[in-house]
Amino acid sequence: MSNKTVIKRQGLMRLIFTLSHSFNGLKWMSRFEAAFQQELALFSVLGVFVWLQEIALSNKLLLIASLLFVLFAELVNTAVEVVVDRIGSEYHELSGLAKDIASASVFIAMLIAALIWWAVLWA
Repeated sequence: MSNKTVIKRQGLMRLIFTLSHSFNGLKWMSRFEAAFQQELALFSVLGVFVWLQEIALSNKLLLIASLLFVLFAELVNTAVEVVVDRIGSEYHELSGLAKDIASASVFIAMLIAALIWWAVLWA
C-alpha cells in the first residue's frame, strides 16, 4: 500500500469531475464505437420524429427514455468488452460468455424500445 493520500472530492467539485468523466466516455463512444454511432444517429432521427408528433408529453418522454435505454445498454456492453479485452487477448470461455451476455443486454434493450414504440404509436 502506498503512502499516497487520496483526496475525495465533495459537493460541486465531485459533480464536475464526474460529469467530465461521463463526457469523456460519451465522446470516446461517439468517435470509436460503430454500434453506438448508429444508435446515436437513430436516436437523433427518432428523437426529432417524437417531438413532431401530437402525442402526450408523457408518451414523448417514454419514447425518448426507451431510446436512451438502448444507448445505456450499449455503453455497458462496450465497458464489459473493454474490461475483458484489458484482462487478456487469449481466448477464454468466460470472457466470451461475458461479452455475449453484455451483447444480449443490448438486444433486450432494443426489444423493450421496439415494444414501447409499438404500444405508444400503433397499439
